Amino acid sequence: MRVTDLHHEELLDLDLEGGSIRFAGQRALLIDAVALGVLRQYLVENFGATAARTVLTQFGFAHGWRLAGAMKTEFPWADNDEWRLAGLRIFTMEGLFRMQSGSEDMLREEGAMLLESYEAEQHMLHYGRAEYPVCWTICGLISGYASHTVGTEVYVVEQRCVVQGHAACHLVGRTRAAWGAERADDLAFFNGNRLKDSLDVSLSRVLETLKAIEAKLQAHRRVLRRVARSDLDSHGLCVQSATMRACVELACRVAKVDATVLITGESGVGKERIARLIHDESHRAAGPFVAVNCSAISESLLESELFGHTRGAFTGATSDRPGLFEAANRGTLLLDEVGDVSPNMQAKLLRTLQEREVRRVGENRSRPVDVRVLAATNRDLTDAIVEGTFRQDLYYRLKVVELRVPSLRERRDDILPLARTLLSSAVARMGGDIQGMTTAAADQVLRHDWPGNVRELENAMERAVALARGDRVDVDDLPEEARLALPTMVLRPGAVLPLKTLEKDYILAVLSLNDGNQTQTAQQLGIGTATLYRKLKRYSVPGATPGEPDKT
Repeated sequence: MRVTDLHHEELLDLDLEGGSIRFAGQRALLIDAVALGVLRQYLVENFGATAARTVLTQFGFAHGWRLAGAMKTEFPWADNDEWRLAGLRIFTMEGLFRMQSGSEDMLREEGAMLLESYEAEQHMLHYGRAEYPVCWTICGLISGYASHTVGTEVYVVEQRCVVQGHAACHLVGRTRAAWGAERADDLAFFNGNRLKDSLDVSLSRVLETLKAIEAKLQAHRRVLRRVARSDLDSHGLCVQSATMRACVELACRVAKVDATVLITGESGVGKERIARLIHDESHRAAGPFVAVNCSAISESLLESELFGHTRGAFTGATSDRPGLFEAANRGTLLLDEVGDVSPNMQAKLLRTLQEREVRRVGENRSRPVDVRVLAATNRDLTDAIVEGTFRQDLYYRLKVVELRVPSLRERRDDILPLARTLLSSAVARMGGDIQGMTTAAADQVLRHDWPGNVRELENAMERAVALARGDRVDVDDLPEEARLALPTMVLRPGAVLPLKTLEKDYILAVLSLNDGNQTQTAQQLGIGTATLYRKLKRYSVPGATPGEPDKT
């Protein structure tokens, strides 16, 4: 017997007169999912989340182990793999969750994606969002079933969960030896001693200790969020400005659906980082993320790179080779700089996107692929369409959703937090004991427009780490363009400065640019040296010298 032979009609036996239900040959009960949610809530609120997770995980493990034994004796399986894979199908037929297509084997390296988990649904109903995965019973069920069928301890750990805001629940199963010490804390919930340690004291002490600790942790998190907000958001991005916040929110929303996205923005703004965010927040997160820079590969090689080739298709093709579309199967493919693709390749890309099939170079048959395509460009493709260098039909096929990533000069609130983050990364990568930037250096970083965007800022921070002589980056450690940047006028509601203040700041900045040379400063400002002297004297600038009388 094979997994595909399992059907509800043959597995379910209803004895209406006797009042019994048998599923897969075993006595079964129909229990409302909400009732299980209420039981879960009772365990959490009376014994704490740690004890509740331990009970539900071990209950699930025992149930899964017993079910595997019953399935072995009840059905004549073709081989042990069919017996093992039957577990996920049985759990799906019982309504515990829905498997994403192609995720039927929990023990594959990338794990499996679960949709519509009843446990995640019930946790959301009672508690809303959580900071940790909550499919405890399901992890135990699959672990117990797999352990029985494999013949050794197999433990399933949830890496991502819907209650954390992800598109699907991502579970990975490995043997205890394969896990090693990597997830020791998660594996401890399968150990009977964990429950014994939690419940071997009086009930009042359990309630008092666990609930007090959890209340303290919740209060601590609230204080941290209110008083010491990190420069990075939950996705690891610097998102302080409203424009970037809107971009990230749109990326997270579109990640939940399998739509093609066109990511636009200037060079260096982080389009690939946004593409990876879309992949990580989608139900394809367990699959591969493959990025290719279309402008860096010649047209003749790009076709082979994307679609693959067969042996002998061209000189040097000594063996069959799958392309990047096949490599990204069940994952995401980013076509970076798609605006530089030749018209001939555009036609082939359009066909692939429409048919969801690829044909290797030198091959006559097509191969189906399950790939989400993201495209990125720093060009205005509408201008390219008018010029006749980009196909209009491909443009609309790629632009199901357009996501524009703002430049750094459009998100000035992000510049300093991003600079600090990149500086810390450079220190960790290159070594050193740099603690941060001086006030003058931070001010100069904010003055620069950063036309190269995040890439230019990252290079500037690496340069600063390499050149810094003290424990803080100073102005002299910044690139010349940043050192010479003049103040920029940034206006915000309620923060408009008097004209005299702006005049003073600008004059002093030009004077500093000219190393205190008043004559050259006056010439650049278009005023007389005597006028400049009077202003500097009013500003109490030391060393100001009288100039020649202004000519009127």
